[in-house]
Order: sequence, then C-alpha cells, then structure tokens
Amino acid sequence: MGTGKVFLGGVLAGVAAGALLGILLAPEKGSRTRRRILDKGGEYADDLKSKFEDFYGFITGKLESTKQNYEQIKEDLEHEGADAVAH
Repeated sequence: MGTGKVFLGGVLAGVAAGALLGILLAPEKGSRTRRRILDKGGEYADDLKSKFEDFYGFITGKLESTKQNYEQIKEDLEHEGADAVAH
C-alpha cells in the first residue's frame, strides 16, 4: 500500500475520531446524541465498505492481469521451445 493511501487512511481515521468526540461533547439530549453517533457510524461504515470494495476490485484486477501475463509468457516460452526443437 502506498504512502498516500496510508496517509489518507490516517486522515479519515482522525476525521472520524474528531467527529465522534464532537458529538459526544456536544451539549445535547442523550437520545439525540446516541442517534447522531449511530448515524455517523453508519456513514463511516458505508464509506469504509466502499473503499474496501474498491481496493478488492483493484487487487483482483492486478491478480488477473498478472495471471494473464504469466499465461502469455508460458505460451511464448513453450512456442519458442517447440521452434528450437524443430530447427
């Protein structure tokens, strides 16, 4: 994982912690505060799920690309071996 992604993850975690502290320290009714925490938690969970799905798609694509490259190299080497035997 690149430094930029680690930094972005840290920033998102900091924003989430700041938002949670802001909600907890706000002078509001307890039930309203709990509702806001649940709502924010749901938003962050959805955002995290979306980022994970993006990351999973990226990794899956890279693995598939690597597999295709491997198969192509394997075919090329087999073809070159057959040509060498024929000559």
